[in-house]
Amino acid sequence: MKKYIYIAILLFPLTISSQIINVENLRRVTDTTGWSGFARLDLHLIKNRNKIFGVSNRIRVQYKRKKHLWLFINDLDFREANSRKLVSKNSQHLRYNYKTSDKIALEAFLQSQENKIASIRFRGLVGAGLRFKLSKSEKYKLYFGNLVMYENEKVIELDQRVTNIDWRNSSYFSMSLFPAKHISIASTTYFQPRYDKLSDFRVSSQTTMSFRIIKRLRFATTFTYQYDEFPVLGIPKEQYRLTNGIMYSF
Repeated sequence: MKKYIYIAILLFPLTISSQIINVENLRRVTDTTGWSGFARLDLHLIKNRNKIFGVSNRIRVQYKRKKHLWLFINDLDFREANSRKLVSKNSQHLRYNYKTSDKIALEAFLQSQENKIASIRFRGLVGAGLRFKLSKSEKYKLYFGNLVMYENEKVIELDQRVTNIDWRNSSYFSMSLFPAKHISIASTTYFQPRYDKLSDFRVSSQTTMSFRIIKRLRFATTFTYQYDEFPVLGIPKEQYRLTNGIMYSF
């Protein structure tokens, strides 16, 4: 068993689960009408409250037609903590975009989330706002979004169940780079302060680099950093995640 753990350490570095779902890095930037998406499989070695080894699966499906775009994400992680199997994290995200011009789109989303490691029993989000395209080049794409977000969060704090209801701003800057034919780099940074208490904010940044192995199979490396000024008690303010995995696109 130790031999397999050492191999996992070498091939799949230490990770910590993020609480903000990075939708931009999962969005397929394309002018093609119809269905697209991918399925991704990752191996993890995590150290926080427990030492956890596990497998995660992510599915993204996108449908685009003229000015309309629908994006659905389903994320599910399976973990083994101290020889005990559990489901540590799952989330579902549905997003809709309506393109009003070449540079501006209306954007709305619904999201549900559970993260046992972060003591989140349930987090429900609904939001809407504007998305701006900042570039014209095909070699790189830049976007900025600004949305109003309603949050209903149920957490476990000091062995008590606590419900938080807040209004937050959710701003993001996203870029996609294509330095070579089969290589892509996608990076997005989110900033989410509360409207009634600006000192209560979250920052999340994620960068993914992938290259093609064969026609539809890619190898991807993703680094995620997150900072939460007021996390659940017992959860660190700073978290990071580094994963290597394979991704099948369609």
